[in-house]
This record gives sequence, C-alpha cells and structure tokens, in this order.
Amino acid sequence: MSRSHLPGQRPVTPRGDHAAPLPASASVPAALPLEKPPTTHGQDGEGAERADEPRALAERPAKQSAKPRDAFFDNAKYLAIVLVAMGHAWEPLRGDSRTAAALYITVYTFHMPAFIVISGYFSRSFDASPARLKRLVTGVAVPYVIFEVAYTFFKRWADDDPTYPISLLDPWYLTWFLVALFVWRLTTPLWKIVHWPVPLALAVAVLASVSPDIGDDLDLQRVLQFLPFFVLGLVLKPEHFQLVRRREARMLAVPVFAAALLFAYWAAPRMNAAWFYRRDSAQELAAPGWSGAVMTLAMFGCSVVLVACFFAWVPRRKMWFTALGAGTLYGYLLHGFVAKGSRFWDWYDLQWLHTPLGEITVTLAAAALITSLCTPPVQRLFRFAMEPDLKSAFRRDVAGIAGRGGGPRS
Repeated sequence: MSRSHLPGQRPVTPRGDHAAPLPASASVPAALPLEKPPTTHGQDGEGAERADEPRALAERPAKQSAKPRDAFFDNAKYLAIVLVAMGHAWEPLRGDSRTAAALYITVYTFHMPAFIVISGYFSRSFDASPARLKRLVTGVAVPYVIFEVAYTFFKRWADDDPTYPISLLDPWYLTWFLVALFVWRLTTPLWKIVHWPVPLALAVAVLASVSPDIGDDLDLQRVLQFLPFFVLGLVLKPEHFQLVRRREARMLAVPVFAAALLFAYWAAPRMNAAWFYRRDSAQELAAPGWSGAVMTLAMFGCSVVLVACFFAWVPRRKMWFTALGAGTLYGYLLHGFVAKGSRFWDWYDLQWLHTPLGEITVTLAAAALITSLCTPPVQRLFRFAMEPDLKSAFRRDVAGIAGRGGGPRS
C-alpha cells in the first residue's frame, strides 16, 4: 500500500455454465463486490432476472427468483482470502526463515491475481447502466470511504500517531483493492469492445511499470499493473474453468507448484519481494527501466500458470467452508486491523514465533481469524459498512431509467 508499504466481450451465457450448480444460500451478500451476471441456468444464464430490472421483478417470490451459486467459485474465493491472510502473517517472519520467505513469494505470485480474475469474471455484465452504477457506489466506493477513514483512526490510536492525515486519494493498506475494483469495473465496457483486450491491458501494465512519475494517488501503479488479471477474468468463458477442473490439470498442478516453491526458495534471498506488490515502478525499486517490462510480462505468465494450478485444486462440490465464500470482502477488510495491530503492538517480538512451531501457529491463527471474519454473524454485524442501504441518496426511478435506455433488458 502506498502509505503502509505492504501489500470484451459480451457476457457468455450458455446453458449450464458451471459444473453442478448448487441451490442458492438463504443469504447471499457480496463476497467481493462482484457484478452478478444475468442468471437463469447456473450463475451466468441469460434471459431472466437482472440487477437492473424494475421493482416488480424484484418482488417475485424468493423461491422463484433464487440464483443458484456455483460452489466452485465460493470455494475459490474463500481459499484465496485465507492465503491473503497467511501471506500477511508470514511477512514479519521472512527475515528469519527462508522457508517462510519462499512460501510468501509463491503465495504472492498468485493469491491476489486469482482474486482479481474472479472479480473480472463476475464483472462481465457491468454495462454502466444507472442501476449498475448505483450498486458500484454502494458496494465499492462507500465501503472504501468508510474503511479508509476507519483505518486512519485505527492507526492514530494503535500507532500513537494522532496527526496521521485522512486522505481519500492515498489508499492505506488493504483499501487499494476497492479503488482498483472501482476503476476496473468502470472500464469494463471498453474492454468488451476492443480487439485483443488482454494484450492491450498488458501493454498498459508494462508502461506503468516503467513510469515513476505516476505517483501515489489512488495507488494508480497497482491499479494499472494488476489490470491484466481483471481483463483476463472478463474474457474468460465457463469452458476455460472446466479445463482446470479436469483430473489431468489437478495432477499437473502438483509438479508445477513444487517447481515454483523450489524456485522461490532459491530466489528468496536474491529477489526484492516488492516486485510482487506492484505498487512501484522499476526505477523506484532501484532497477533499470527495461526490467520493469521484463518483470511485468514474466510475473504475469508465472501468475497465470499458478492461478490455473490453484483453480485446479479448488473443490467443485459443496464444502464446510463454501458458504464463507459469500463473506470474503468482510474478512479481507476486517483482518487488516489485526494484521496491522500485530505490527503496532510488536507481537512479532516474541522470539518463539520465529521458530518452526511459532510459524505454524501464526499460519493456523491467520487461517482461523480470516475464517471467523467471513461468517454470517460478522456479515450481519458489519453489513452497514459493506453493503449500506443508501436508497435515499438515489433517485427512486433508477430501475425505470435503466429500462428506458440505461442498459439492455431481458
């Protein structure tokens, strides 16, 4: 994060998009604030309920308008957010443990790219209609403002820094992702109409990596350097995810991950881990400008391979943690208070944490924490911040505006 220095295509709508879609859970709050494509069959069918349809449609009986969820994606979101929490927990251990550093590098190669690919995949239906824009504001922009302010006051208190300023232009710690998602989703209609969207997004990322004058406003370096993963998600089709669900893909993922871990173990003392944060240009990392282009392309390739391997290992059936996939944004933003507090309060000064047993304990504690923060009780408690009800802030005829010309109708 800039202040903390931590970390097209028309919607595809074939029948039966994902394997074994499961019945919708009783309450389905946004995990990441994902755009939900029109759904009739599975999660991406066409021709039925849309988020921007008139109120009469929304008032149909719940049983009739239920939207089945694919357990695969909920499982993937939960497992990715657990890896995010583990990565944050391992960071202070890297200096004393080469193994922790290797795991850190490996996980940072693919955990946020996987999260972002899923975000892009579920943003394919975004069309900039009034109802979609309303949802973008309430589900992304408003939580950003709330948590940026909350994190600032937390730092003032926990770090004994009463003058630390509030700046909505300079995302602090985890809030950069909300800024990035807001920008990426607004550009979705553009990526749907251009030729070769992924190569074009890669070119933008390369240019950003060699442009030290971009500055820190809105963490634009991260927004641009992670952009190719969002665009990749936009252009992926259900059949691409079916490929990685095959038995051959799961078997191939084992030696690939083993090779990645071995390479990370070798690279840990030799490589600047800041490359994986994508918050700086090459010049800001004391590297020649041309290396920014090389590293951007190389890391994109490595990340895509490991993301595919990660998806290959994600269970397809309903698991005990499947329902937690609907609360990943809660876990992501809330665990930041503990992650940062552990640094402010010097928890890692305890020497036993830097032993193998301590490292295992920290890993399990991070997984347990993030799991608890994704549970329904926590979602209900913090829904006012994550999914605020701002009906009075918008015109009451938003759905009607959308129907008259703000977006396609079913």
